[in-house]
Amino acid sequence: MRKILASALLAAALSSSTANALDSSGTPVVVTPLASKTTTASGRPITLPQKNVEVQVSAYQIAPGATLPVHKHPFPRYAYVEAGTLKVTNVETGNSNTYKTGDFIVEMIGQWHQAANIGTDPVKLLVIDQVEQGAKNTILKQ
Repeated sequence: MRKILASALLAAALSSSTANALDSSGTPVVVTPLASKTTTASGRPITLPQKNVEVQVSAYQIAPGATLPVHKHPFPRYAYVEAGTLKVTNVETGNSNTYKTGDFIVEMIGQWHQAANIGTDPVKLLVIDQVEQGAKNTILKQ
């Protein structure tokens, strides 16, 4: 079931070309792919939870100038940048990526990182986590 869910999500959301379809009334529906990824932001392969997968969807808003604490994710986390400019730094390697409105992020799994809003507008993210049922997907560094 986990593989079917992941395949369906990826196929529906990450196909490589614009697809046209019809809804039940015959009205055209346009699907515009936004991203296609097989690795995390640090280049590691995306791996899914091994049992009882739960999909969690959240909206984040990060104020201008705000910096999130150093943290890591034990499970996959995906984010779509709806607005703003976000800089994510892998604190283990010092490598950074900057994401802007319209970008899709496959967050690092199991690596300490930190994010900061480096723009003048709030960062708005649509975040999707795939976790083992009941688990949290953010661990703060002590």
